[in-house]
Formats: sequence, structure tokens, C-alpha cells
Amino acid sequence: MKSVILSLLLTICASGFAAEFADISKEDLNKAIESKSVVLIDVNGSDSFKAGHIPGAIDFSTKKEELSKLLPADKSTLVVAYCGGPACGAWKSAATAVEALGYTNVKHFKGGISGWKESGAKVETVH
Repeated sequence: MKSVILSLLLTICASGFAAEFADISKEDLNKAIESKSVVLIDVNGSDSFKAGHIPGAIDFSTKKEELSKLLPADKSTLVVAYCGGPACGAWKSAATAVEALGYTNVKHFKGGISGWKESGAKVETVH
């Protein structure tokens, strides 16, 4: 019985550390966007998404149920999740969902939409 409990605890602890996602710099993100080699996921909510998002991003709040259909078949594709800015942690929900679908190259853009806008980069809006 003790070994079963210990095994269960180790599994729970290990799963808590499994979802580590690397950050991607704005420069590397720009390169990936220019080469069309990235899928972007915006986790800011629909109102924010409509007001301005990184061009080509998916609105996670309205598309999370069909995410598997929107992502490419190649599970090594770069997928980048972002939210409001450096202090926002909402991006983790999208990154975790993408990882659960089997994607192995999932990253986080720490600057979020606020950092993107502050840099003067172009945003898309939805009318």
C-alpha cells in the first residue's frame, strides 16, 4: 500500500513540473511570423482580441473547443501562446491545452499584447 501511495505522489509531483514552456523573444517571434512557421494563440478574451491581436493569432476563448482542428498536423510546429503582458499567467491554459494535444514546440511570448503594441508592431482588429 505504501508503494502505491508513494508512486501516486511521485506521479502527481512529476506532472506538476511537466508543463514548463520556454519564452520566445520578440525578434525570434517576428522571424517565425515572417516565415509563416508559427501558430499564435491569444488568451486575452474576445473583447481584447477584437480590439487588437498579433496578426494571424487564434482567439483561444472562442476557439479552444476546436483547437485540434485549427492546429497543423505536424506536432513539431512552433506554437506560441500569449496574454496581456509579463505579469499575466493566462497563457498557460492555452500552452497546456496545446501540449495535451501532443505538440512539442510550445512557447510563451512574455511581452504579451501590451509588449507587442509598445514595440510599435502591427496588430489586427476584428470589426
